[in-house]
Amino acid sequence: MEILGIDVGGSGIKGAPVDTVQGELLAPRFRIKTPKGAKPKDVAKVVGKIAKHFDWHGPIGCGFPAVLQRGIARTAANISDKWIGTNAAALFHKTTGCPVTMINDADAAGLAEMAFGAGKGRDGVVLIVTIGTGLGTSLFTDGVLLPNTELGHIEVEGVEAEKMASSAVREIENLSWKKWARRVDTYLRTMENLFWPDIIIVGGGISKKHKKFIPLLSVNAEVIPAQMRNNAGIVGAALAASS
Repeated sequence: MEILGIDVGGSGIKGAPVDTVQGELLAPRFRIKTPKGAKPKDVAKVVGKIAKHFDWHGPIGCGFPAVLQRGIARTAANISDKWIGTNAAALFHKTTGCPVTMINDADAAGLAEMAFGAGKGRDGVVLIVTIGTGLGTSLFTDGVLLPNTELGHIEVEGVEAEKMASSAVREIENLSWKKWARRVDTYLRTMENLFWPDIIIVGGGISKKHKKFIPLLSVNAEVIPAQMRNNAGIVGAALAASS
């Protein structure tokens, strides 16, 4: 099945047609910078431009940085607060003329990783953590997703987790890999005490440098790098629309 996957982020909005059986992009990704302020109408215009770029008239799956219930945004992370309460699915349908399925962006990445990446064929409890500007999470039990976990926003030692252990924080504070890994370890041990995952999959751009920090972690769960990398959000969004 061919579905247009779109991944909305705080800095860029990108998309591509996806073969949801093979988990492969059918054309090069098309990316547009996220409009300043990331307000609903402005983001919707960009989503419309991406659909137009591919001359798309079929179903669309869209990964979005928010808790989503039946297409309605209940939170907003690195985008305008005006999204809260907005029916994003309806808004994007209006600008594209296509049926749109919305999914939390980290959940989208998780779906792709479980179907085609490091989580393929893995049972038990799997926690996927995407590390970038913030911390995104998706949680699976025997392959079934528990949506909208947003565990990057919980407090760890009195600090919001993503403000302590994100990749952006590492760069801003110029932390060594050892010091930063200690923070990530504290976060993951908190997750382990709450959910006891069998496997933790670390995604996001930082996963390319996994050898610099994964060996420094002390959690009991098996910790492995993600495999889908930059395509995860687009592929997972398309998968969400195919179910």
